[in-house]
Amino acid sequence: MNTNEQPKELSFLDFAASLAELESEAKVDLASRLFNKEYGKGELILEAGNTCSRIYFVETGLVKTFFHNGNREFIMRFFSEGNMFTVLDSFVTRTPSAYSIMTLEQTNITYLNYSDLEELCNRYHTMETFYRKLLSMAAVNMMERIGGTLEEKAQVAYHTFVKEHGKLLQRISLADLASYLGITQVSLSRIRSLK
Repeated sequence: MNTNEQPKELSFLDFAASLAELESEAKVDLASRLFNKEYGKGELILEAGNTCSRIYFVETGLVKTFFHNGNREFIMRFFSEGNMFTVLDSFVTRTPSAYSIMTLEQTNITYLNYSDLEELCNRYHTMETFYRKLLSMAAVNMMERIGGTLEEKAQVAYHTFVKEHGKLLQRISLADLASYLGITQVSLSRIRSLK
């Protein structure tokens, strides 16, 4: 293993260890199954129609999960450095994903394959705990996202995004932000001018 890869694996491992107290043998086994990949801006990590078979961790960069309805794009989430993610329904049920994952800038990802996670969970109770907690967090985050979308007016949603994810504003396009909020760019411009 070259020393440049070690911190990338440790970041994934640190995140996993923050969810479950992994024994040293589980950490070593997990580390041996992690892969790292660099993506350029605008590259697809997962294309809709394919089954999501990986859990991803963003080392550097920024990605979005999205889907198309007709000619309109809807962004579900943005994930920046230090975030772990997957397309949950596809990953768990082993069915084709309705969502795509795309990089918004040069991005470095560490990932774990589904089959390796299954083996790790069978070997180590602490890995089962990690997976359960990861699924729970993902489900809660998705419920909050859906609830926020249904309840909030566009102006409130924009200000909530600014409050919770303000650092991303310099890194995402206005088109992507409008898509995330479920509004047009014209509406977003109007809301931003009301400061």
